[in-house]
Amino acid sequence: MVDAYIAIAILWGFVFIYAVMATMDFGAGFWSMVYINRKNTSATTIANRYLSPTWEVTNTFIVALVIAVYSLFPRGAYTLGTVLLIPGSIILILLTLRSAFLVFSNIAEEYRKPLTYVSGICGFLIPGLLISVLPITHGQYIDTIDGRQTLNLARLFTSPNEYAFFGFAISSTLFLSSLLLADYSKVSHEHHAYRIYRRDALILGPVSIVMALAIMITLKREVGWLYERMMDYLPLLYLSLGLFLLGGLALFLPSNRDNRRMVGMPRLAVIAITAQYLVASYVYGRAHLPYLVYPDVTIHSAFTDPNSFRAVFATYIVGFAILFPGFAYFWSLFMHDKKYLRQQQKNNAD
Repeated sequence: MVDAYIAIAILWGFVFIYAVMATMDFGAGFWSMVYINRKNTSATTIANRYLSPTWEVTNTFIVALVIAVYSLFPRGAYTLGTVLLIPGSIILILLTLRSAFLVFSNIAEEYRKPLTYVSGICGFLIPGLLISVLPITHGQYIDTIDGRQTLNLARLFTSPNEYAFFGFAISSTLFLSSLLLADYSKVSHEHHAYRIYRRDALILGPVSIVMALAIMITLKREVGWLYERMMDYLPLLYLSLGLFLLGGLALFLPSNRDNRRMVGMPRLAVIAITAQYLVASYVYGRAHLPYLVYPDVTIHSAFTDPNSFRAVFATYIVGFAILFPGFAYFWSLFMHDKKYLRQQQKNNAD
């Protein structure tokens, strides 16, 4: 069924886009919290400047992701909805708290710090809970009793593999967001903030790769079928590692003449690391196929009616044709428009 593979590619695309955007968004909120008491740096200002226009855009993709699951794989939505009821509810509560406190932190000036702490902590925990969906789909934490599937939370939260994924999500969140904020600081000519975020990226990069190795080690012990399939794509895993090294090297490359005080090319690092996560996620997703939830739910058994898929697919094409230019313009305005950046600097100075 070619349609089923097209559908899972669409779903995987939504997952990857949301994962990268949300990672940078949640991480920026955490850095805003960490540096809020540093009076001699603009690191918090840079993080808030990034958060202000982007967190609303990021939330649209999680809505698109949920809709994609229910419209493309309705027969698998029941299983996913059942086993993810508790972790999904916790995620929604944290997302609601973070969004509300993030808004109020920009309105209630006298309560800015405690509100920023709450939104930062929520943003720190959400990526770890979101990535917990992946170990759950491996199947060994799901019990079937009288035909009903339930999630065994005790088994899940005593699994080294779960904590490897959790640690990887948090380290990747902080790593990717520090890279993006370093790039944004450089574009904004915020020298001190750039040096801080570059330093954070250099620390968190190795931590992220160690957590990725921890995932592979625990997968080999707990989810042998998935580990063996991933080893079939070993050249791509080596490519992923090479892209990671390129991203690290980019932070040491000589800068252009306009920014001699800022050693490194963070834009190249962001592109290389994003490509690295793209390759690694492709290997994981390809090895996971055809299962949505191992071993009972496959993309074929959960797939929607072919006629319904074609209607949904056409709708997605039209929707992207309308929305993509807007997102492209938003990004170019946010990261490249010097007039916009100068206006932000002027506002902060005032």
